[in-house]
Amino acid sequence: MTPAHVTVIHLTDTHIRAAGDLVHDTIDTLDNLTRALDRIVGSRQRVDAIVLSGDLSDNGAPEAYRRLRTVVEPAAAELGAHIIYAMGNHDDRTAFHTELLGLDSGGRDLEAPHDAVHDIHGLRVIVLDSTTPGRHAGWLTNEQLTWLDEELSRPSERGTLLVLHHPPIPSPVATVDYLRLQGPDRLEAVLAGSDVRMILCGHSHLTSSGAVAGIPVWVGPALSYRVDPIAAAGSHRGVAGHGFSRIDVLDTTVVATAIEATPAETVYDIPEQDMLARLHALALQEG
Repeated sequence: MTPAHVTVIHLTDTHIRAAGDLVHDTIDTLDNLTRALDRIVGSRQRVDAIVLSGDLSDNGAPEAYRRLRTVVEPAAAELGAHIIYAMGNHDDRTAFHTELLGLDSGGRDLEAPHDAVHDIHGLRVIVLDSTTPGRHAGWLTNEQLTWLDEELSRPSERGTLLVLHHPPIPSPVATVDYLRLQGPDRLEAVLAGSDVRMILCGHSHLTSSGAVAGIPVWVGPALSYRVDPIAAAGSHRGVAGHGFSRIDVLDTTVVATAIEATPAETVYDIPEQDMLARLHALALQEG
C-alpha cells in the first residue's frame, strides 16, 4: 500500500574513522551515529528512506565504511527503510564503491563519480556526486549536468529530491562559502522548471536553508560536530554538538525539520494525546 506521504531521514557528515580513532582527538563519531539511529528506530515512527549526504568517512579508510554499515544497515532493516548514499569530499571513491555499495572492479570504473536514481514510493531521489578527488570545494561536470537534465525530462509521480554534498547556496561563514558548490548557476539552469521539490546537502557543519531556481535548499546539521556560524570576528570555530533532519514529502509541500541529537536533559515528556487535549481545551476557551 502506497503511503500518503514519504518520510526521509537525512544524515550528513558522519565522519566515521577506524576503531579507536576520534575526530579532532575528541569526538566518537560512530557513537553519535549509533545513538541517533537508536533514537530513530526507538521512536517507532515510519521512515521510508535514510539518506546519507556525504563525508560518511573522515579519511576514506575502508574500515570506516565497514563500521558505518554495521550500524546503518540493521537500523534500516528494522525500519524497512531504503538506504541512499552520496559521496563527500572526505570520502574515497574506490572505498565508497567497494565497501558501501559492494561493487567490484569487474568492468566498472571505481573512480567514477557516484550518481544514482532511487524510487521511494513514487518519490524520485537523484544523487549527484559533487566531489572532485583531491579538492574540497564542489563541482559538477558537464556530463553530470547533461545526465541530470535527461533524468528530469521525465517527471516523477511525487516529484524529485536532489541529493548532493556541497550546498549550491552562499554561506555567511567565509570558510564554508569558499568550499561550497562552484558554478551553481550551471545547476540552476538545469533545475529551472523541473519537478525537483527540495535539494538536500551537507558539508557545512551548520544548519541553513536557501533556494536555487525557486527550489528550497536544505543544508542539514552534521552528525559529527558543528561549525559556529557566529564565531568571534576572524575566528573559525568548531564546537561539540550534532543532529540530523527529518524530511516529509507531502502532497503540496516538503517540510524539513532539524532534530537535535546532542544529549540534553528532558524538560517534559508527556503523552501526545494529553498535550493535544490541552491544546483543544485552550482553543475552546478562546472561542
